[in-house]
Amino acid sequence: MARIFCVANQKGGVGKTTTCVNLAAALVARKQRVLLIDLDPQGNATGGSGIDKRTLTRSVYHLLVGLADLAAVRVSSPTGKYDVLPANRDLAGAEVEMVGIEAREHRLKVALASVREDYDFVLIDCPPSLSLLTLNGLCAADGVIIPMQCEYYALEGLSDLVNTIKKVHANLNRDLKIIGLLRVMFDPRMTLQQQVSAQLESHFGDKVFKAVVPRNVRLAEAPSHGMPGVVYDRTAKGAVAYLDFAKEMIKRVQTL
Repeated sequence: MARIFCVANQKGGVGKTTTCVNLAAALVARKQRVLLIDLDPQGNATGGSGIDKRTLTRSVYHLLVGLADLAAVRVSSPTGKYDVLPANRDLAGAEVEMVGIEAREHRLKVALASVREDYDFVLIDCPPSLSLLTLNGLCAADGVIIPMQCEYYALEGLSDLVNTIKKVHANLNRDLKIIGLLRVMFDPRMTLQQQVSAQLESHFGDKVFKAVVPRNVRLAEAPSHGMPGVVYDRTAKGAVAYLDFAKEMIKRVQTL
């Protein structure tokens, strides 16, 4: 049965989508069955998976508001070889339309119940805010993967996110837990980043993944080609880091 993980951080620009797309592709490379859910109206995970969000006739929006079932929305990434519930700008209107729906926080969880046996991993790319979309992701998930930069402001944002996860755990999803923190865009030449990294390890212990994703031009180039960095250049340092991260995730799931 699939393990469902949100990739979340309330701070923008910290590599959530890059992590989602590359972890999905890296897990596929390690023989795992993966579904990627794009819950961000910007649809970057959709585009980064090689799917043209402008031509979608069905998206995760239609799933959440009850206009389509999961089978009608699901598409296959031509470049990453995983399945995707894609998103586009339509999704921005979903929150307004879901206000009057009963148990609106659990729409995604209910929809995923029928396909949990089809996958080993379900990854949810959340928008950078605590919205009803993010709440749907957190209510559907078994755990949260937090990508973060080793910078001072990132530590402040992390505190807010941890508090949010605690509230969701207490009130809406008793299964929700922090799976781990992934250090991304890491530059070992910067003393501050080394200090923040050490602080994270000291405070969170084994919740900090051993894999560290460095700043990498090839990872940044990959989305413009509609493919994960792991596929675009498998030998790049960033791609190797995500392949290592996928291996670590598979091991961690076995101990949950």
